[in-house]
Amino acid sequence: SPIRPRHLLHAAIRRGPAKIVEEEDLGTDFYAARCDEEVQENDVDECEVPSADEFTVAILGDLHVDPRKLDDYAEGRSHIVPVLEDAASRGVGAALVSLGDLGESKPCWEGSPELYAGTTACHDHAAEYLSSFGVPYEVVGGNHDLEGIDEFSTDEANLEAFCRIHHKPTMQFCRQIADRTLLVGLGSTVFRTAKYTSHEVTVDDEQLAWFERLVSEHPSEEGWKVFVFTHAPPIGSGLRVLQENHVVNGCCWLNHSGGEKADPRTTRKFIELVRRHRCIKGWFSGHFHLSHDYEDSITFPSVPREEGPYPNRGSCVFVQAGVMRGGCSRDGRRQSRLLRGNKAGFEILTVNHANGGSVRLDATITYKDSGHEVGVYAHDHDEVDRDSETFVKVYSPSAGDGCYVGDDDSLSVDPTEGECVGEETVAWWRMSCGRVLGVYDGRLIEYDASTLAPLGLVVGADELDGRRVVVVGSGADECVTLPKKSSFDFDMQGAECASAEGEGEEQAVLLVDDESATVTVVQPNEDGSYWRKIVRNKMHRMREQRRVKAAAKWFKDKYGDDKDPEVLSSWGPYTSTVGQVYRKNDLALPAISTRALDSSIPK
Repeated sequence: SPIRPRHLLHAAIRRGPAKIVEEEDLGTDFYAARCDEEVQENDVDECEVPSADEFTVAILGDLHVDPRKLDDYAEGRSHIVPVLEDAASRGVGAALVSLGDLGESKPCWEGSPELYAGTTACHDHAAEYLSSFGVPYEVVGGNHDLEGIDEFSTDEANLEAFCRIHHKPTMQFCRQIADRTLLVGLGSTVFRTAKYTSHEVTVDDEQLAWFERLVSEHPSEEGWKVFVFTHAPPIGSGLRVLQENHVVNGCCWLNHSGGEKADPRTTRKFIELVRRHRCIKGWFSGHFHLSHDYEDSITFPSVPREEGPYPNRGSCVFVQAGVMRGGCSRDGRRQSRLLRGNKAGFEILTVNHANGGSVRLDATITYKDSGHEVGVYAHDHDEVDRDSETFVKVYSPSAGDGCYVGDDDSLSVDPTEGECVGEETVAWWRMSCGRVLGVYDGRLIEYDASTLAPLGLVVGADELDGRRVVVVGSGADECVTLPKKSSFDFDMQGAECASAEGEGEEQAVLLVDDESATVTVVQPNEDGSYWRKIVRNKMHRMREQRRVKAAAKWFKDKYGDDKDPEVLSSWGPYTSTVGQVYRKNDLALPAISTRALDSSIPK
């Protein structure tokens, strides 16, 4: 195997930052500046020692360390260390939290096809880097941190190495950073055994039970404040997501497809705990590689009534963390987060690595009492150029947004008003069974009935092109449903199909091609959902590719290299409206096709 230099990160750190902004107040000396101000205002020799409730936390988003590209990490460290030193030198509780995805998910060693993410070398390098900030660090596992698939045969073995190298007794963590203030982290524990996409961030049942006990035992009424750190956010957070990536692939949210047991109740469990336990004051996540310049990179527990209904996010402020390395950013920014707080509230700030490490205040949250707070954005988010190629366009339904259709009691819905679906079509509606569907960016999407957050792709833009979407009654009373309401009455308080009152008739979702006179029925999944879990476990896909390559090699060995074979594959299970494998009256004729499909591996 290739030689792996174990101290590349340390060497990069010693080289120092790539650039320094001189003669500029970067905002990195908050506590020193406050001390100087106290001394001058009060005409005293020394300022007061900060109280035990004060704290500062630096939060790093997805690192994706590539040992070949280390300058951005050295520069980023040089920006954050002064902030932490400023706090620690005044006796303020200080810590560093990494939100996971520590290594690059590519081969990084010359001559080796091994992915770097999740390997022993990756975690050794990341641990060395995170330990160099001068304060204690915590880390949560992301969807790439157990990807050492060539080195470790099981998730358990990979997880043991992760925890051992980062000195973690368990995947979760709890650190008291200040008086009655906890930092709590939950990590992903599934990769090889994921039922669907390996890049779903899966918090196992043991961690979830631990977390529920922890927040139950630290009530807000007793003054406890809990700040949570996970790689992906929970559904209902309201943070900006990538529709063409994480929504389509079904890996936006924690336990997006139901966690280790594919139970959708675990997807909603996190936001339900937030709603129930007002001690949860902040929740930080990464995963999307998006900057802090979008307004919905921070979402508050409540919104003005004129902007929509109360979103029921408890007392929690949800915060997106960007990335440090330029090659990882989806919109060109390089940013990390700071959390600075005390018993009166907290601030959320950005460290701008593209501007010499300048610190920007993004939001201030003031506690009104143990269960209520007021959040204020510190700037107008005019940093975002909506016409730029890097601008990430998103949409999620909200009550009163003018895009809701089907306010009456009819089972029929014509969301596109007789027109074919186009890129500008925006509409959403509730099915009689309580499911929420919508059309956006040329796609048919399913949204969560409780939070209106996107769940996943139902029909892609290529299939919808040139077609209309129509919903009609299909004549069966099957689903216990929500009563019909207008979009303004949709309170988003956790109403689900299974818990609603009233009977509703079954409906069919149709894709109509008027030109060819064809109608396609969009059948729901067996659990009643519509979104397609189309991305399969990475281990299965890699094994299939190896079999395809073996077939091609066998063909060339037998017939020579001058002819390239066409390699096909067949899969199961097979989906059909027919209930048996062979036709009832002629067992020689199959009723369900096992026709092979193209197995070409993309170049």
